[in-house]
Amino acid sequence: MRIILSLILFFSLFCNAQNNYPQDYFSSPLEIPLVLAGTFAELRSNHFHSGVDIKTQQRVGLKVKTVADGFVSRIKVSHYGYGKALYITHPNGYTSVYAHLQKFSPDIEAFIKKQQYEQESYEIELFPKAEDLPVLKDSLVAYSGNTGSSGGPHLHFEIRDKEERPINPMLFGMDIKDTTYPTVKSIYAYPLDDQSFINKLNTKQKLRLTPLKNGDYTTENIEAFGNIGFAINTIDRQDLAANSNGVYNIQTFINGNRNFEIDFGRFSFDETKHINQLIDYEHYTTEKQRVQKLFKKNNPLSLYKSVLNDGVIKVEDSTYLVYKIRVADFKNNESWITVHIKGSKQSITKPKEKRITPYFIKANQATNLKAGNVTVDFYKDTFYEDFYLDFEVKSDTLKLHKDIKPTKKNFNITYDVSRFTNEDKNKLYIAKLIGYKNYPAYTSTKRKGDLLTASTKKLGTFALTMDTIRPKISAVNFKEKQWLSKYRYLKIKITDEGSGVSNFRASINGKWILMEYEYKKNMLTYDFNDSIITDTKNNLKVIVTDNVGNNSTFETFFYRK
Repeated sequence: MRIILSLILFFSLFCNAQNNYPQDYFSSPLEIPLVLAGTFAELRSNHFHSGVDIKTQQRVGLKVKTVADGFVSRIKVSHYGYGKALYITHPNGYTSVYAHLQKFSPDIEAFIKKQQYEQESYEIELFPKAEDLPVLKDSLVAYSGNTGSSGGPHLHFEIRDKEERPINPMLFGMDIKDTTYPTVKSIYAYPLDDQSFINKLNTKQKLRLTPLKNGDYTTENIEAFGNIGFAINTIDRQDLAANSNGVYNIQTFINGNRNFEIDFGRFSFDETKHINQLIDYEHYTTEKQRVQKLFKKNNPLSLYKSVLNDGVIKVEDSTYLVYKIRVADFKNNESWITVHIKGSKQSITKPKEKRITPYFIKANQATNLKAGNVTVDFYKDTFYEDFYLDFEVKSDTLKLHKDIKPTKKNFNITYDVSRFTNEDKNKLYIAKLIGYKNYPAYTSTKRKGDLLTASTKKLGTFALTMDTIRPKISAVNFKEKQWLSKYRYLKIKITDEGSGVSNFRASINGKWILMEYEYKKNMLTYDFNDSIITDTKNNLKVIVTDNVGNNSTFETFFYRK
C-alpha cells in the first residue's frame, strides 16, 4: 500500500515542482549559513507565519544584504509587530521583506531619520519612490536585530508576489539542511454530528499513537460509524536547529484514495485569520496545543489543495477502512500515520453533553445582547458556526462565554458609564480578565459621551476598570548634573501599572528628540549621534501618557561638550 501511495505522490509532487518561481534570482540575505528558527506558514497565534525566521547566532548587528537588485519601496518602524522593517521591490515583480532589524544602512537610516524628525514621531511608515533608494544585489541595507514583537535575535525574511501574498522562500531556491522526519505528537478523532460516534462515544477521542522504527506511526484500531474526521499535532525540525517548526504538506488517504491535502506554499494576509478555524480552537485555548484539523469546515483557506467530501470520512456499518496521513517537510522527508477503522453501528454509550442557554447565536445573522449597563454587538459572520452563548452581567463584570469559539471579525462591547462623574469617566477602560488571578488586560477602548466601547475578537470575561495611576519615568544610565560628553546613548525607563503606555514625547532644550522605544525592556533610548545638542547645559524633558490619559513628566539636566 505504501509503495503505491509513494508512486502516486512522486508523480504528484513532480508535477507540483514544475513551478514558475525563479531558482537562481535571489541570494542569501545573510553572510552566515542559514539555519531557521521558524518556517513559512507555521501555525502562530491568530496568524500563519508569513516568512522564515533566520537565526543570527543569538546576536544582533549582523549585516543584512538585499537579495536582488531593486529599490526600497517601503520602510516601517513600529513599537510592536515587525519593529524596524524594510521592503525592497525587484524588477521581476517580487518584493523581499526584512524585519526585526536593529538599524538600517547609513543612507537608509539618514532618509528615515529625516522624516522622523520632521514628523516628530518614532513610529513611521514611508513609501519611497524608485529613484530615492535604489539598491544592488548583495548590498548592505540593514543590520539584524530584535525589535518589535520578536522573541529573540533573528532576521524575519519574506518574499511576496505582486498581490502582496507571502510565498515560501524555499520555493525560490533557499536551501536549508534537513534530513529529519516530521514528528507527530498526537492524533485525535472527531464524531462530526450527533449521529456519529467513535468507540461508542459521541465526543472527541485521543488515540494511542505508536511510533515505528522508520519514522512512521500506527494508532490503536477504532470502531466508528457515521461522519468522522481527524486532527494531528505535528512539528518539523531541521538538522541544525532544535526549534519546533511547521510542516510543508499534509495529505490523507482512505483505502489508497486521497481525500484531503493542505499545502503551506502561499497564502494571503486577508485569510490568515482563518487559522483559528483550521486548528481545534477550543483545544488550543484550554490545552495550549495547536491540533490541526484534517477536514474542512466552513473555512475558505486557499491552502487547501485537494479536498474530497471536505476531508470527512463516512464510515458505514460492517466496513473496514484504512486511513493514512502523510506529513512532509519541504525537503520531502515524510512520516506516515496509519489508522484502521472498523465500521460498526452500535448504541452510543455516552452522548455529547449539550449546554443550552437563552442566547443562541446564528453565525449568518447580527445579534444584539443587553443586560444591566452592558451591550454586546455581534455583526453578521462574526462566527463560523451557530452555538449557544453564555451571557451574564453582574455589576460591572461581563461573562461572555469562554474563549473557545474562533471569530472572523471584531465585535463590540459597550458600557453605559453615565453613573460616574466626568472625572472618573476619563479614567475608565474595558479590560479582559486574564488567567486565574483575573489580571485586567487593557482592551482598546473609545469613549463617546456616556458610552465606553471596546472592539475585540475574543470571547471571555470583561470588566469595567479604572486607572488613576500615573506612568513611572526614571533615568537609567545617568544622573542629574552629570557630564555625558563621552556617552553615545541616553536611556530612560518608562512603566505603567494600569492601562499601559500609550505615547511619549521627549525634548532637549525644547527641541523634539527621537527616542526609540523597546517595550520588552520598557526602555527609551536617544542616540547623541543625531546631533541635536549644541549647548553645554541641556534640559531633558520626557512626558509619558497612558491609555486613559494619565501622564507623568520627568525633567532633569546634564552637561555635554
